[in-house]
Amino acid sequence: MTNEKSLDTLCAALAYAIGIDAPEKAAPASPELCEYVDKAFGGKKADRILMYNPDAIAQWVYEKYPQLLDVATSKTELALPFCTVMPSVTPVCFGTMYTGAQPEVHGIRRYEKPVIKIDTLFDALIRAGKKPVIIAQTECSMSKIYLEREMDYFIYDTIDEINAKAAEVLLEDKYDVVCVYNGNYDARMHKYGPESIEALAELRSNAHEFSALCHLVKKHWKGHDTLVGFAMDHGCHELDNKEPGAKCGSHGLDMDEDLNIVHLYRAYPAQKNI
Repeated sequence: MTNEKSLDTLCAALAYAIGIDAPEKAAPASPELCEYVDKAFGGKKADRILMYNPDAIAQWVYEKYPQLLDVATSKTELALPFCTVMPSVTPVCFGTMYTGAQPEVHGIRRYEKPVIKIDTLFDALIRAGKKPVIIAQTECSMSKIYLEREMDYFIYDTIDEINAKAAEVLLEDKYDVVCVYNGNYDARMHKYGPESIEALAELRSNAHEFSALCHLVKKHWKGHDTLVGFAMDHGCHELDNKEPGAKCGSHGLDMDEDLNIVHLYRAYPAQKNI
């Protein structure tokens, strides 16, 4: 069964969480995330958001291999099932995640990576005097489609460099919204299959990296009301073609395996008398 809530409801909820107006074309905010934020922060807003964006982790993978994600789920409190957008490929889905708009509105409707011209969460943050940053991999969608804003971008060739920079950024504590992209599971999923040893090892790595970033938030962002999210773009499915050299996993189809995802969120209220 396809999830009822669209991914386009996330962007306005993130704007609500940090107390700014949503982007111009964003769909109405996810009430579940807004209600969680209100309760967790006692009616206040977050002043920091950390979004960890792993690529291609499907809901069915999340449900079938909970033991590989337990270090991530143990750091969160709210699981939000979403239905991503079609076609369920990376630039289209991340385009919706941070604009709140459907593909026909934000303009990316196939696997291509133009700079999005409509209003985005990053534009809304900048207007409000806040500082966002994107930390992502060379040539990936997140390193391309949100360029040309007055904000910082840290783009690296390797996952290790990305994660090291993410840790450094959290320790520096000068950005209000930090988006960290890791595409390692997606890469192995395409090459070896979603349930291959190679892909599942990267799934576990994603969970451990998120856990490590949450630890840094808890220890070094004590003075902030912080919302953290483990937020993928789309799912994936196994391919039937097992010929030598053929790709073994894919996504992009109008099917539950590719559309259904589950985001994980947690609020870390500021600690008093630190």
